[in-house]
Amino acid sequence: MEVLDNVFFNSYQREIVATAVVLLFSLFIRFVISTLVGRFGKKSGFSKPRIKLVLKYIDFLIGVFIILTLIPVWGVERKQAFLVISSIFTVIGVALFAQWSILSNITAGIIIFFSFPFRIGDKIKILDKDVPIEAEIIDIRLLYTLLKTDSGERISYPNNQFLQKGIAIVSKS
Repeated sequence: MEVLDNVFFNSYQREIVATAVVLLFSLFIRFVISTLVGRFGKKSGFSKPRIKLVLKYIDFLIGVFIILTLIPVWGVERKQAFLVISSIFTVIGVALFAQWSILSNITAGIIIFFSFPFRIGDKIKILDKDVPIEAEIIDIRLLYTLLKTDSGERISYPNNQFLQKGIAIVSKS
């Protein structure tokens, strides 16, 4: 068994070392980015669940980076890798085609997180000619923002609408 272990390690020594380097580098990058996002989130007054949500996206992107970096290291041909990746994206694209608004809401949620045009506790007025809304922001989530009107009505408002409609801040928290 020891001979097999040595043969495997000797045969793939370069790949194993490169994999270890990529993984260590990725862990370091994740630590740095998560520290910066955590500080930014606390300084900006964002809730912990919101910060964790952004960190999940960062973890996903780092995972994609690891996979894309290790594909050539382990000798997978580009044609094969691109075939698999394009097949995955095709399936995802077909599955999400009818749900494009989910992607736009997620993107809008991330934009709102980093640009923070308003905060939890702010009273805003959504300048919509059909249905104007004046309410307090209770929570900002991934897909929608929770609002509470003066009459106590709770409204889930899609994040992508915040980027498409005019928003007036009536009072800051």
